Amino acid sequence: MCEIFGFSSGKPQRINEELKEFFTHSDQHPHGWGLALLSGSEAAIEKEPAQASKSSYLRERLREPIQVSTALAHIRYATIGHTEWRNCHPYSKKDRTGRRWTLIHNGTIFDYAPMNHYVSLQNGETDSERILLYLVDQMDALAARLGRPPEAEERFRLLDRLVAALSPGNKLNLLIYDGQLLYAHTNFAGSLFRRRTEEGVLILTRPLARGQWEPMPFTTLVAYEDGQQVFTGTNHGGEYFEDPEAIRLLNLAFAEL
Repeated sequence: MCEIFGFSSGKPQRINEELKEFFTHSDQHPHGWGLALLSGSEAAIEKEPAQASKSSYLRERLREPIQVSTALAHIRYATIGHTEWRNCHPYSKKDRTGRRWTLIHNGTIFDYAPMNHYVSLQNGETDSERILLYLVDQMDALAARLGRPPEAEERFRLLDRLVAALSPGNKLNLLIYDGQLLYAHTNFAGSLFRRRTEEGVLILTRPLARGQWEPMPFTTLVAYEDGQQVFTGTNHGGEYFEDPEAIRLLNLAFAEL
């Protein structure tokens, strides 16, 4: 499928070496790469529909210091959507309160009727982009009900419910940043890990060579602020089990579009 990378820290740290090792995994994920350097409502996003390890631009980019408090990165193995810039992660969108949401996804949405509406609205072709559009609309609806921008815990509780509803039958490894919180979720066993440090946390699909790694909380949304875990959601139990036939049918349906 894909691999995802998330970083959250209490103060800016240089992450060049971690990114360089992460992007070497693109030999098995050749259909695009993306990098988001995040700070509040600002998101500096770079992406390319090319294999990261063969990108001369990315090679030069990683020679410059990358020192941040929050970052997301993605390497793509396409299951839905052609190898094009518009299908590369991260995806980013502001809600009506001005809060920016940035998302990367490793997985596949096989069936979730509330997201079908976004097929005609998205810029690209991926189910991952539809997750973001659906999420932002739900946050806008919450803000309308409250009559004000949702607070951090209110945003977390809504996202916790959305992830629990979306998980059954779908592979949903997610990293999302909302300008304050970095949310993380996995429902596919052995596919998301974290390395905690004094200053923060690093989250990856595959552990890097250095440091002590542990599995992320399973079928449970968590959120970090400045590198510290601040919210833990409900264990919804919606574990994903790989189904080759479902993947074959989905690929066949996409090929006929």
